[in-house]
Amino acid sequence: MLQSSKILGVVSAVALALGLGTNNAHALGAPAGTVINNTAEVNYTVGTVNTTASSNLVSVTVAEILDVVVTAQTPTVAVNAGDTQQEVRYRVTNTGNGSETFRLVMTSVLAGDQFDPTPATPSIYFDTDASGDLSPGDTPYVVGSNDPVLSADGFVTVLVVNDIPAGVVDTNVGITRLTADSRTGTGAPGTTFAGAGAGGVDAVVGTTGADSEADSNYVVSGVSLAATKSQAVVDQFGGTRPVPGARINYSVVVNVTGSGTAANAVFADNIPANTTYVPGTLRLNTAVLSDGVDADAGDYAATPTARVRVALGSLTTASGPQTVTFAVTIN
Repeated sequence: MLQSSKILGVVSAVALALGLGTNNAHALGAPAGTVINNTAEVNYTVGTVNTTASSNLVSVTVAEILDVVVTAQTPTVAVNAGDTQQEVRYRVTNTGNGSETFRLVMTSVLAGDQFDPTPATPSIYFDTDASGDLSPGDTPYVVGSNDPVLSADGFVTVLVVNDIPAGVVDTNVGITRLTADSRTGTGAPGTTFAGAGAGGVDAVVGTTGADSEADSNYVVSGVSLAATKSQAVVDQFGGTRPVPGARINYSVVVNVTGSGTAANAVFADNIPANTTYVPGTLRLNTAVLSDGVDADAGDYAATPTARVRVALGSLTTASGPQTVTFAVTIN
């Protein structure tokens, strides 16, 4: 006869491994469709007999979370008035826990800027060749035709392409936006689409609302150079009269305005008719430049047209005024 006073009950819950036994790292944990099984055991002793009682098996299937994040890879792009095919780069990442299809939308008419970029045709491309910019190998996006299908934690690089209006001025900003939303549905977090998730599970809208957007700025970085030339005549009699044999000392000051960069600026000045260049007089910001084509920035050429030339490099307002001087004599 069993003596109940000798029954010792020891209860332990045993959780089985998820899915196939491998819990891959996903943005929101267990992949959609994962089956979670659980049973419990009660171990006890009756007399000298060890006995185990198992509970019934309970199971739950992980629902799909709909989440997406759009990030601007090029938050600011420098442009000039009238530029065409100016791209900005975004990354669209599926931060949900199941494979999902997303729709892409670009917008360039937004409040808070000084001009509206003009969408190119097409205006959205996939960076198919992973070059980071618009190139012939990139694939145009056609809504409803090649919407990106992203696995959990998968991403795609997207290029948004606009033209810049001709009338913009230096420091003007134009905003463009890329939006991605789940084809399954969007809404307030917790919104459920029954049976619409991966493998027929429920799909539940996550914290992003299953849509996301990011902005990039086109900043007009115009630049202009202005050259101001002056001359001083010194004659051989100690005066300033422009007589044959007198020397003319030229000075040209190049000033930079605007927020952009004038790349590869080159100064050139033809030697005036009826004058002759004075060898060894070429200077840049008082630094002596040789007349030959060599390592320094300047040179003088007698043919086909007599002239002096100075490579000024890439100039910004931070470069300050660039002063070129040289001299000629009157024939």
